[in-house]
Amino acid sequence: MTAPVTAKSIGAISCHVCGLLVSSGLTTTHNARCPRCDARLHSRKVNSLSRTWALLIAAGILYVPANVYPVLTLISFGRSTTNTIMGGVIELAHSGQMVIAIIVFVASVFVPIFKIAALLFLVVSVQLRLKVQRRKRAVLYRFTEFIGRWSMIDIFMISILIGLVKLQALATVTAGPGAIAFAAVVIITMFAAMTFDPRLIWDDEGDDYDG
Repeated sequence: MTAPVTAKSIGAISCHVCGLLVSSGLTTTHNARCPRCDARLHSRKVNSLSRTWALLIAAGILYVPANVYPVLTLISFGRSTTNTIMGGVIELAHSGQMVIAIIVFVASVFVPIFKIAALLFLVVSVQLRLKVQRRKRAVLYRFTEFIGRWSMIDIFMISILIGLVKLQALATVTAGPGAIAFAAVVIITMFAAMTFDPRLIWDDEGDDYDG
């Protein structure tokens, strides 16, 4: 199948800020800027793979303490209780709030590890110059970006908090080291998705393009 015409193949550049496709006549200089939003134009994000690798490694390292260490400490009537993310999920399930428990599990356990694994696969596939399933890999990246929007720390942390406190009047709740590590994982994976350039998936197009 004939390879499709891309912006890079005709010397044009897509602005990463406003999305304007700038013609080749305006992108000949090294310091070319978008005529619409004045953003710096790059054919590809600078050091995209190396920066994404660094962020993914950091997120992978922090994912362990985020799930091992307690995310909060509850002190009620002189009694101290600590819970990890999974401990909070189990507590919610035992208290009959199964729907909230599932939402918390998906948002706080599954989504971060899925984003790390998906971005890792995309980075490796680009570095290996794989020319198969490009369209599916592009869809995977868009889906990874989409679910990243649901990594709302306050929503599921408050859900865990409600399940543990159980509306007690006299209780003190403090964030644990797991909460800090988890917040870092969410933020780092968001930046990793931003630094990865999905246009790299379509580079080195040839006659064996299969979409």
